Amino acid sequence: MDALKEFSIPIKGLGIGVHEYDFEIDDSFFKHFENSPVQQGKLMLHLSIDKQSSMYVLDFDFEGGINTACDRCLADIMLPTAGSQRLLVKFSEDVGESDDDIIYISRDAAFLNIAQYAFEYICLAIPISKVYDCHLDEPMPCNEKVVNYLMDNNEEKIQNNKDNPLWDALKNLK
Repeated sequence: MDALKEFSIPIKGLGIGVHEYDFEIDDSFFKHFENSPVQQGKLMLHLSIDKQSSMYVLDFDFEGGINTACDRCLADIMLPTAGSQRLLVKFSEDVGESDDDIIYISRDAAFLNIAQYAFEYICLAIPISKVYDCHLDEPMPCNEKVVNYLMDNNEEKIQNNKDNPLWDALKNLK
């Protein structure tokens, strides 16, 4: 994680109030995580830290895209990805404890590395179905051959269902 030192926020001596940070996340960021579902991407991360007397409230807002294969046509696409997450950082003597949205750090911690949290939040924002409305992109990234094949097969199935006497019998059950 030393290569991700730019994601270490100096929290010792941070004044009470809101502090803003911006990060650019690219391919080199994702290479630091083993078995990452994302290998390539370009996102902008805006981090807002609200330091309060007893804790820190971190708001992660990110937007950009990740490179992946389209689930519809298998073409390489830049899938738009965006999200917002909140993380609470509280002080405790039991530093190892953590919940989903709360982590505990020592009162004398000088830095907080947010790289792992940013990575997890980006991975959570990836949709299960990796498709988007790419018709507005120039040039359109779709594999036209696969899309046409799917359209032809879909029309063929619809036609086969219209000619099937079982469907006619089911329609009369109303």
